[in-house]
Parts: sequence; C-alpha cells; structure tokens
Amino acid sequence: MLELVPPELLWLVAIAFIAGLVDAAVGGGGLVQLPGLFTVLPQHTPAMLFGTNKFSSMFGTGAAAWRYARNVRFPWRPVLFAAGTAFVFSFAGATAVSLLPKDAVRPLVLVLLVAMLGYTLWKKDFGALHRPREIGRKELGTALAIGAVIGFYDGFFGPGTGSFLIFLFVRFFGLDFLRASAASKVVNLATNVAAISFFVPTGNILWLFALPMAAANIIGSVVGTRLALRGGTPFIRKLFVGLVVVLIARMGWDTFGG
Repeated sequence: MLELVPPELLWLVAIAFIAGLVDAAVGGGGLVQLPGLFTVLPQHTPAMLFGTNKFSSMFGTGAAAWRYARNVRFPWRPVLFAAGTAFVFSFAGATAVSLLPKDAVRPLVLVLLVAMLGYTLWKKDFGALHRPREIGRKELGTALAIGAVIGFYDGFFGPGTGSFLIFLFVRFFGLDFLRASAASKVVNLATNVAAISFFVPTGNILWLFALPMAAANIIGSVVGTRLALRGGTPFIRKLFVGLVVVLIARMGWDTFGG
C-alpha cells in the first residue's frame, strides 16, 4: 500500500500539519504551505497549486475559528463587516490568479517570504496589550476597507494574510494579539471559501493531495490553537521564523539557482 502513495504526499501532509499549527497560533501558515507546494510540485500551474493550498487551508482555518470563537471574546460587528467584503473581493483575486504565468508568481512568493520574515523579527511584542476601541461608523468603514483589500490579496496571492489581518485589527481596533488572531480567522475563513468557489468549478485543485492535506491542516490547527490559548505563542513564533528561513533558502535556489 505504501508503494501506491506518491512520495510527494508524505512531504505535503507534514507541511500542511505545520502550516495549520503555525497559522492557528500566529498566522502566516500560507508562508509555509504555499511555498511547500511550489517546491514539491513544480510541474503544476500556479492556479492548481493555489487552489490546492486554499482548499486544504480552509479546513484548518475553520477549525481554528471555531475553537477561538468558543474561548476568546472579540468585537463581532467589524469582524463580520470585514468578512463580508473579503468574501466578495477574494473571489475577484482568485480569478486574477489564473491569468498569471508560473514564472511571474514564484519570485513574488520569495519576496513575500523575505518581507514577512523581517516583519516578524521586528514586531516581537506585537499585540501585547488589549485596548479595544468603541465601534462606530468610522470603524465599520475601516473594517469594510480592510476586508476589500485583504480579501483581494488573499484570493490573488494568499501567504501572510492572517498576519496582515492581525496587524490591522491591532492597529485600528486596539485588540491584543490573541483576540486579533481569533478575529483574523473569521475573515480568513470567508476569503478561503470565496476563493474555493472559483477554484473548484474551474478544476484547479489536486484532490489526491488536497484531501489528505486538509485533514493534516485541521489536526495542526487544533494543536496550534491549543498552544496559543495556553500561552505558547512565543514558541510558535520561533518555529515560524525557523521554517520561513528554510523556505526562503529553498525558494531562492529554485528561483535563481535551480
């Protein structure tokens, strides 16, 4: 039976577990999973790899959102406003993915990896204090704008969406890191569902890899959420940095030296 399992599947299942764990705890799971797909399955088109990534990560994000909603309180109104526009604009972003050649996408993934690594190292104490703001029309308008911009980005590119959402919820709504992470999962789930509504009908999902990766992503998400709720975020951040460094080296070699 093991001989019938593609060797790439074992690597991708491990990557999906780690991505789910990292994403649930600190965001940025796409920085692990998407480059992993590009590295392990370089023969496939970007749209196919993006679709496979979205399908599997959607289940991990959903599991994390459910667990956070049961254990963490955060302001639902701006979160749902952001989720609404994110859903619409994520579909538009997913449509744009199919228009890009693979050679144009790979360097973009590498640039994003480097940028997010620098951001993570710089913002070591990001979201330490919880100072929620009153939610009025201005804040709801901000939530709509955040959903539109991040939604399109997530549908079009994806990696780092959770980290961007955490930053924006802290910056504009005064949430601490844990609550911002919980809120980001709700918006991220909306963008993933929207993107999947494009990728599934167009046949841009590798089901042989996507289904086992989805299961691994859920398991990793449950572990990551539990670690975050128990105060294990510093450990996950270190793991995140180490993995991104490795992926930068691998993606850099594939892009410029491979």
